[in-house]
Amino acid sequence: MSEKSNQNGQGVPSSTAPTVMAYRDAPTRTVDVGDVTYAYRELGPKGGIPVVFLVHLAANLDNWDPRIVDAVAAHRHVIAFDNRGLGATTGSVPTDVEAMTRDAVAFIRALGYQRVDLFGFSLGGMVAQELVVRHPELVRKLVLTGTGPKGASMDAVSRVTFYDIFRGAITRSDPKEFLFFGRDAQGRGAAREFMRRLEERSDRDKAVSLPAILRQLKAIKAWGRSAPHDLSTVRQPTLIANGDNDRMVDSALSGELQRRIDGSELIIYPNSGHGGIFQYHEKFAPALVGFLADSGEEL
Repeated sequence: MSEKSNQNGQGVPSSTAPTVMAYRDAPTRTVDVGDVTYAYRELGPKGGIPVVFLVHLAANLDNWDPRIVDAVAAHRHVIAFDNRGLGATTGSVPTDVEAMTRDAVAFIRALGYQRVDLFGFSLGGMVAQELVVRHPELVRKLVLTGTGPKGASMDAVSRVTFYDIFRGAITRSDPKEFLFFGRDAQGRGAAREFMRRLEERSDRDKAVSLPAILRQLKAIKAWGRSAPHDLSTVRQPTLIANGDNDRMVDSALSGELQRRIDGSELIIYPNSGHGGIFQYHEKFAPALVGFLADSGEEL
């Protein structure tokens, strides 16, 4: 395993680099694990249990809302990464969530961490669930947003994704404006603001290819058609959040997650869709920070 920085081909090792507090300034680093080179960014104060961000379908490192990342990084060490075959990470995208999870575990352990907090959005939330079920010792706290449980139908994801990619193409808009937000005035305004925030960084990640997206969609469909997890075994404090009108992963599935995970908290934002946490980032970010705050309790 080796580690290096990719920003302008230069950089110092992660352990000695100055602390970065803004996501737009975080250099893209890499770590080699077997035959895969993982690209990642880290920021916030070093030490303690880090918060690992697991990103959504068709996304790379550039797709995290900096207002949410920076809010967490003001208090905690944050790590975001491209899983296998996405962005600047090498290899081929797995066609099942279980393999994506094995890669995530390999990445986390390669950085030397034995325990983390997980923040998963959409597909990332599926990986987070698989990870906490298979490796409960690795997870302290769990955040699941815009996602649903294994065994709940996810067939709508492909249909909505292709439809909104088409709508984006004919309107010369980013598909995320349709996928994540409503089309009323409030939703359109939130979409424009979100896209502006994503453009704050000048050093960009490698684009995600269509074949990679198709492989992710295959994994999501298989996840929805698999035998469900027994989520009653999850003992980690869990925060669940979504918009009230998620066209990709039905908002009702967030309620189903809450029912299956004992003691979990649920936040549903009004008049919002799959990207409800981005539309309401001013409310979600402090709620997330509060949830992730150290309580002094050990599982």
